[in-house]
Formats: sequence, C-alpha cells, structure tokens
Amino acid sequence: MKVVYEAANLIDAHLVRHALEAQEIPVFLKGEALLGGMGELPLFGTILVCVPDVVWPEASAIVASLPLNEPPAEDAGDETAAEGPGWLPA
Repeated sequence: MKVVYEAANLIDAHLVRHALEAQEIPVFLKGEALLGGMGELPLFGTILVCVPDVVWPEASAIVASLPLNEPPAEDAGDETAAEGPGWLPA
C-alpha cells in the first residue's frame, strides 16, 4: 500500500476516500482510530489515505484534481457580498 494523501483532519480523509471509492479504488485509512489520542500522539495529521501500489498513479491523479484546502470561490454577481452582511437580526 502507498500513501496517496495525508489528511489534515478526519473530514478531508473521508472526502478523499469517497472520491476514490466512487472510482472503485480500494482505500485504507491508516491512523483513523488514533485520532484524538492523548500523550505523544498528535491530534492532527495522523490520518494517511492509502491505496494499493498498482492503482496509485490513478488515485494520485484523482486526489490532485480534488479541490482540497482551497478557499470557496466568491460569487462575483452578488453585490451584497462586497458590502458585508449589514445588519443581522439578534
């Protein structure tokens, strides 16, 4: 098995896992059970998304095409977004 993605958190790991499984690529999440452990285990960065060696090139291309860790695109047609939220109800 080869690491195709090192997840920053559990949500990222599962997003990648589901994208790969949708293409029928088997996935193993290494370190998922250790998340949040105390002591010398770090709280973040412990989840590795692994795939079999033979499908690693295909899986790597799929992961590279995913919009991970990118800010959401702003809607240029929304004029109120540039002004801010304005008055909000309490």
